[in-house]
Amino acid sequence: MIEWHKKYVEKTLRNWSISTYQAYWISFLKGIIIGGAIVYFYL
Repeated sequence: MIEWHKKYVEKTLRNWSISTYQAYWISFLKGIIIGGAIVYFYL
């Protein structure tokens, strides 16, 4: 499962032409947005 995930992520990064660093930032911002939505709607 872990190897499949690594290959999938590498393929996706190549298809989108983004670096690992950019993917980390996208994931971080996505987490902030989803976390903010959870706090807004459930608290």
